[in-house]
Amino acid sequence: MKYNGKTLCVGDHIDTDAIIPARFLVTTDPVELGSHCMEGLDPEWIKQVKPNATFLVAGRNFGCGSSREHAPVAIVGAGIPVVIAHSYARIFYRNAFNMGLIPLEIGDEVENIKPGDELEIDMTAGTIANKTSGKVITFPPLPEAMAAILNAGGLAEYVKKQLNA
Repeated sequence: MKYNGKTLCVGDHIDTDAIIPARFLVTTDPVELGSHCMEGLDPEWIKQVKPNATFLVAGRNFGCGSSREHAPVAIVGAGIPVVIAHSYARIFYRNAFNMGLIPLEIGDEVENIKPGDELEIDMTAGTIANKTSGKVITFPPLPEAMAAILNAGGLAEYVKKQLNA
């Protein structure tokens, strides 16, 4: 599967309260949560997102803080299919898969992606082609089990499909 879009970049140690502030946790509706994505960081951030054409790029330890599943749901609800980061907080990383968000961890290569860069992500080839700079970043393929969960749209949908099979 391929994804194309432009980048919105954030820094290191972006916690789940910055991704979706606690005052919005009264709903589980992805679209409603998505409308407040990153509001804890910048109330105007969401206005820059073009659904299914924006990638969130982060530094180290993205998704630290609480283990709220609302954080990856808010990102998906905002129309962002992929987050690229140097590294993730462990619980956020697992929750991302469970909620159908693709988390790509690329270490120091994240420094080669700048705000507004145009990217093409090829999940099958394991490449991020930066069309702005011409640089190609490789990443290891997702484990088959995790790819199956993402392809189903998250863990709940994966389980439903398995039970109906």
